[in-house]
Amino acid sequence: MSRPFPPRNSSSAAFLRVNGKIRAREVRVIGAEGKQLGVVPLNEALSLARQHGVDLVEISPNAVPPVCRLIEFGKFRYEQAKKEKESKKHQHASTVKEIQLSPRIDPHDLGIKVTHAIEFLCEDMKVKVALKFRGREMAHTEIGFAVVKNFLEKIAPYGVRDFEPKLNGKSINAMITPLPRNKRAKNPNKPEHGHAPQNSHAHNQPESHTAQKKVHVASEPKSHGLNSAFANLEVK
Repeated sequence: MSRPFPPRNSSSAAFLRVNGKIRAREVRVIGAEGKQLGVVPLNEALSLARQHGVDLVEISPNAVPPVCRLIEFGKFRYEQAKKEKESKKHQHASTVKEIQLSPRIDPHDLGIKVTHAIEFLCEDMKVKVALKFRGREMAHTEIGFAVVKNFLEKIAPYGVRDFEPKLNGKSINAMITPLPRNKRAKNPNKPEHGHAPQNSHAHNQPESHTAQKKVHVASEPKSHGLNSAFANLEVK
């Protein structure tokens, strides 16, 4: 029973006609070196394939007459799989992920946003940064630019900005393109294999030894930084 749709993981080469499965009377033949051999009857094309010890692969079945190539079918499938893999990489690189910021963003939240942006860039995705102003925040756009600048500096080892951050209406926008793999920093969120976690031997030490190493550090006062300018503003 024939399937109405091809399998999801199937390659395009799996649906090509090869050798005796070709049904056309005449075919246009491309030689093993890529040269045009002209239009010949199917039997003659099959004889040429046998003489060269290769297969006759129908690469353009909708052409008139169909176009066939003299090549080993295994090699042809490998070339097709390689091309499809390369095309998927380009499709993946065109994916854009958006990161939204705010002028009063907490430093911890900003760190999470930076982590997400690094993950996207390491996956060869573009990142769009959008910082939106609300209400009276528009009176201090310089603080928004400072937040975006700080964000871009943190992800600079992983991507390059397509243009300088610019104010568009009530938001500041910027676009970051991932750097090539050979120039991009390693993803800090994915540790290399083969490295044992540090301080793993601490679990095997007696409790009395570990207790002696505990140091109480007084908490430092929180720094409001850029958020202090909006502390008394009303948001409409």
